[in-house]
Parts: sequence; C-alpha cells; structure tokens
Amino acid sequence: MRVLIGQGGDLGELYAVPRTPWLRVNFVSTVDGAATGEDGRSGSINNPPDQRVFEHLREQCDVVWIGAGTARIEGYRDIGKPLVVVSRSGEVPERLRDAPSGDVLMATYAASPGLEDARRKLGNDHVLVVGQNRVDLGALKAELASRGWGNQLSEGGPHLLRDLFDEGVADELDLTVVPRALGGHHIRITDGPPVDIPLTLHTLAEEDGTLLGRWFVDHA
Repeated sequence: MRVLIGQGGDLGELYAVPRTPWLRVNFVSTVDGAATGEDGRSGSINNPPDQRVFEHLREQCDVVWIGAGTARIEGYRDIGKPLVVVSRSGEVPERLRDAPSGDVLMATYAASPGLEDARRKLGNDHVLVVGQNRVDLGALKAELASRGWGNQLSEGGPHLLRDLFDEGVADELDLTVVPRALGGHHIRITDGPPVDIPLTLHTLAEEDGTLLGRWFVDHA
C-alpha cells in the first residue's frame, strides 16, 4: 500500500479518529460511480484492499449504524458488537430478529408505525426513540455517545449517508474506489434530495489501482 497523502502505512495510524464522539461512514464505489454490482449489493464490487479496511473499521469502532433497507439488501446478521438499525418504519429486518438481546438496537421516532412492534421484538431498552416525526440523527449520535460508544461507524446506505450529510452529523467519509467501471444504472453512495457538503481530503492510499480515501466533513 502506498500512502499518497497522509502519514504512516499501518491501518491503525491511517484510520485513527481525531476525537470522540466521531461518526465516520464507509463506502465502496467503482470508478464510474456505482455503489453496488449487478446484484444490488456492495459486496459484489469490493476487493481485498477494501475488505481489509472494512474489517479494520468495524473491529476498532464501538458501534455500527446501518439503514434498515441496506440491512435487508445486504443480509445483515449479528456482527458481534452493537448494531443500530435506523428505520422510519420501525420494522426490524428479519435476519436480525433473533440476535442476542442487546446486540441489535432500533433507532426510530415517536410517530413510527412500527414502534410498538419493534419494542416487542427487541425490548424497550433497545429501541431508541429519537425525534417526534422523523429520526433525529444528531440526537441519535449523542445518545450513542452517552452510552460510551464514541467511535461510531456507519456502513450505509445511500439514503442514510445523504441525510447524515444534510443534518451535519457525519464527521468523515471513508471511500474506496475500486478500479472497475460497470456502466448501466446503479445507485451512487448518496441518494435523495440534493446536498452540497464540502469535504477535505485527509488521507489517500493506493494498492493495486484501488484508491482508499478519508474525507473529513467541513462543518460550518
């Protein structure tokens, strides 16, 4: 791995968080902007350098955020550390319903149609009500930090990343660009109404044509 911008070559140095609470979002994309392969999953476009970063970020974080839709598409199961499913509907993804108590949390809002069902499936203590008529992502970040989970990682999806940008909640985007072009119609790493968020490149590394970048969000 060549470090083009930044210092060191060890993943622990390259991806150290500057402070807590800190929320970073990790994505992979092809050179022409596809965030998934033909099967609609990001796993079909990742490669060994991206996988190593993915595993490192998950290992060193305290908690993982995931959008409910992405959890269903990617087939998420218990990951061995706290997993927070962000959902407007409050519906717990099927493969996560049998996880050990406390391993899966639901983040939703007071008016969510599935709130009571989520409480029955996961338990009251594991359903985080953040907001009245929408999921307040800033309040969710603060609530997780208050539980001692300051090093936070989001693994998508594109709707959640767009909202994290829009609400000024994400601190960092970690983006792997794999040396492939797919064409066709594929979702990008953000999806939803337009946002215009300035980013500062912190680190850029390269391995076998794969670019691994850390972009810090310029909070106003």
